[in-house]
Formats: sequence, C-alpha cells, structure tokens
Amino acid sequence: MKSFRPERARLLHEMRATVRLALPLICAQLAAIGSNVIDTVLAGHVNEHVLGAVAVGANIWSLVIVCGIGMMMAVPPSVAQLDGAGRRSEVGAVFRQALWLALGMGLVLWFAVRHAAPLIDFIGVTPSLRADVQRFLLAISWGAPALTCYFALRGLSEGLSLTRPSMYFSLGGLVLLVPLGYVLMFGKLGIPPQGAHGCGVATAIALWLELLAFGVYVVCRRNYRGLGLFDHFEWPNLRRIGRLVHIGLPMAVTLLAEAGLFVATALIIATLGESVIASHQIAINIASFFFMIPLGLAMAITVRVGNAVGRGDDRGVRYAGFCGIGLTLVTQVFSAVLMLGLPHFIATLYTRDPKVIALAAQLIMLAGLFQFSDGIQVAANGALRGLKDTRVPMAITLFAYWVIGMPVGWWLAFHHGMGARGMWIGLIAGLSVAAVMLFTRFWRSAWKQRWRHHAPMTAPA
Repeated sequence: MKSFRPERARLLHEMRATVRLALPLICAQLAAIGSNVIDTVLAGHVNEHVLGAVAVGANIWSLVIVCGIGMMMAVPPSVAQLDGAGRRSEVGAVFRQALWLALGMGLVLWFAVRHAAPLIDFIGVTPSLRADVQRFLLAISWGAPALTCYFALRGLSEGLSLTRPSMYFSLGGLVLLVPLGYVLMFGKLGIPPQGAHGCGVATAIALWLELLAFGVYVVCRRNYRGLGLFDHFEWPNLRRIGRLVHIGLPMAVTLLAEAGLFVATALIIATLGESVIASHQIAINIASFFFMIPLGLAMAITVRVGNAVGRGDDRGVRYAGFCGIGLTLVTQVFSAVLMLGLPHFIATLYTRDPKVIALAAQLIMLAGLFQFSDGIQVAANGALRGLKDTRVPMAITLFAYWVIGMPVGWWLAFHHGMGARGMWIGLIAGLSVAAVMLFTRFWRSAWKQRWRHHAPMTAPA
C-alpha cells in the first residue's frame, strides 16, 4: 500500500501538469477553427458568390496552414528537451535558426499560394468563382510568412511549457478578424466593398498583428529572459536548420496525409449531390470542432514527453505519454456520447431540411464511432513527437490513410452503393489502423529506449 501511494501521487501530478498545459492549447486550436467560422459567416452575409469563393479559397489555404504548422512542430520538442536537460542557454540558438526556417517556409508558401491556379483547375472550381478565388488567395498569401513565424514563437513558448500565450494571441487574432473582415468585405469607413479579396486581406493583416504582438510579448516578459533569444544576429546555419527539417518535414507530410484524406473525401462526396455535400459538411464540421480537444492534449503530451527525455527520465517518458493518452480517451468518451446520443439534434442546429438531417445524423454517428481511434492516433503521435520520432509515424499515417482508409472508403461508397457512409467507414478504417500502429510504436519506444544519455538535438531513426 505504501509503494502504491508514490505512484498514485506521480500519476496525479502528471495528469494535472498535462491538463494545465493542454487547456490553453485547446482554446488556441478552437480559436483557429473560429477564424474559418468568422470568414464563412461574414462571406455568407455578403452573398452566395462571395461565400463560394471564400469556401474554396479557405480549403486551399488550409493546406498551407497544415504545411506551416507541421514544419514548425519541430520547435516544441527541441526546446522541451533542452529545457528538461537544464540547457536553456542553448534554446536561443535553436530559436534563431527556427526563425530562419520559418521565414524560408513562409516565402515558399507565399509563392505557392500565388501560383495555385493549376490546383484550382484540378479541383474543378466553377468558372464564375475562379477569379474571386484567385483574388482571395493573392491577398491571403501575404500572411504566409507571418503564419510560419508566429508558429515558431508558439513552438518556443510551448516548448518552455508556457502555453497561455498561444491562447491569448490566437483569441486576440480572432477578435481582430471580426471588425477587419466586416470593414473590408462590406466596404465601411470609406473603403469600397472588397468581397472575397477583403476577406483575404483581413486575415493576412490579423496574422501579422498576431505575430507582432507575440514578438513584443516574448521580448518583454521575464519568462523568456536568460535564453539569449535576440542577443545577437545569427546567419542561417544549414546544419541546425537541417536538424529541424529532419524532425519537421515528416510532421508536415503526416499532417498533409491526414488533411489530404479529408479533403479528398469531401471532393469525392461532392460528386454525389447537393444534399449529400451538405450532410457531409455538417458532420465534418462537428468532428473537426471536437478534434481540437485531443489535438491540444497531443501538443501538451509532446512537451511533457520532451521534458522527460531531456531529464533522462525513463519512467517520466512513460508517465507523460500514457497519462496523456489516457486523458485523451476520457475526453473522447464525452464527444462520442454526444455524437452517438444526439445526432439528429446536432444536425438540426445546422439545417431544417429533413433529407439533409437524416443523412447528417448517420454520418455524425459514424464520427462518434471513430472518436476513440482518432484520439489515440493523435495522442500517440504527440508522444512520439516528444521523442523526436517522426519518420516512422509519417510512414504509418501514409499507409493507414491512403493504403487502407481511402481504398476501403472508395470501395464501399461506389462498389457497394453506400455513398457518403462508405467514405466515412473508410475514415474509420484508416484512423483505427493508424491508432493501433502509432500506439504500438510509442509503447515499444517507451519501454525499450533509454533516455539517460539522450542528446536533445538528435532524432531517433
């Protein structure tokens, strides 16, 4: 009984620490979803044409966000391991190189968004919308460097276990977006109506203001002093940047694989009719909203595992990873119960069309079924990021989503006549395979690896 008490105390300590880190991150992720909601609501109040242009442009921009976030996810575990090892004096050098990487990545994404015409043609956007989609993308492209540099600052702060700033500035950007979008899209204060172009300009301005505010905060707050973040100018160091890319590129590919699966599913379902599209949009909106909770927890798990690795604490790695995964399962019980128990009620919040409600309710129930596999895969991936283990998880997600999920969904949707339900069952299959394989990967790594002599800037094979 006496031996059990220290274990229980450590378990409770780990759970409290993870929740304390995760809550601001969950709020930050919900704020990110909120910006899309604001853009959509404002565009819908202008007219259907602007709404259509913003919807298409926002989907393309979401791929840019995924690339930027994925690459900069190399920063939190790198900083967390140095912090855990008591090597805070080395954080500044890593951060300066992360800024160079962020700037380079931002410029690449700026160029890609401005030359997205082939992708617009490939998607098959209605000719009447193409010009405004292009104008939206040209405007919002100027926010790409701000986005990547902002996530470099977020990665620094979160790696130091300071997650509240992410919440503050994400919510602040959301608050700024409302008046900016309203003025530019509708044409107020003497500015002519800008429509979809105004939406892109407003988002880009909000991103730069978020970056500026976060930068000032980091410079002024004492929590970041002693790190030598801006002590001197430092040219790009290709070796250090290469280490960050070595960690971050697989994460970007992993996120693209998952985002691409959902985008491709939406495009395939779009061929099945307007009511089916509407039903899918309702269900995926609900699933995306609740996904922000395990995603925020996964970010906290990355930091806790990274700290334990930096300390050379074998048991700490296991406590951080498995406690985080356990907490994620608890949150998924809540979302699964809501989706499985109130699917029709949830659907009626979006529409009054009986046909859309009926199919949306079925899809929401399927979303309820994959809550556990979705939670486990994102939490296990977060734990593996804390170990800087990113290449094998990338291969696992590519296999699970595109070798299992997409073919199963296509086969059921079109060869068995299940339509949208078949595609969603494919999502369940892909997420379930990813959950099993990623959890197994972390289990084996947590019990077999020894972290006492771990070098914080190295990455496992």
